[in-house]
Amino acid sequence: MEELRLVSPSMEYDGEIMALRRELQDAKDEDYFTGCGSLKKCETTMEWLSALAKMENADTCPKGKVPSSTYLAVRGSDHKAVGIINLRHHIDHPVLSVWSGHIGYSVRPSERGRGYGKEMLRLNLQKCRERNMDKVLITCSRTNPASEKVILANGGVFEKEVCIDGDVIKRYWITL
Repeated sequence: MEELRLVSPSMEYDGEIMALRRELQDAKDEDYFTGCGSLKKCETTMEWLSALAKMENADTCPKGKVPSSTYLAVRGSDHKAVGIINLRHHIDHPVLSVWSGHIGYSVRPSERGRGYGKEMLRLNLQKCRERNMDKVLITCSRTNPASEKVILANGGVFEKEVCIDGDVIKRYWITL
């Protein structure tokens, strides 16, 4: 697998962000936008960047949300955005604490199966350590074995399953 790095989204990656967004939309699967913030709703990169900036700080974070940081996973060889990963600064929230967790991510559909999800999560766990977090909750649907493999490869320890709107969600904790 080629080298990846997590970078803060910026206008420098405008073309990559919009191409990734189109690819996720074309996949026609709601779960593909996991960890992408409001990218699904935003028509432009600038609009998305503005929404992400508000999410970074507790003072500007929209009501009902928790502060979070979002990163592009960029491949070193060609600077292609192969995915997006989000880090919620805490999960003191009725949904996040039950079935969503600290981290959400999406790998670009054309880049799946190459180990990028595993590396994205590993790099994001370093960001968690920088925030002095001791453990993080990560979840996945029972019907998403690829995500489960990513979580397990990064030290995820199964806690339990919860049923949300007919979907069974598996909860994993990673101690940092």
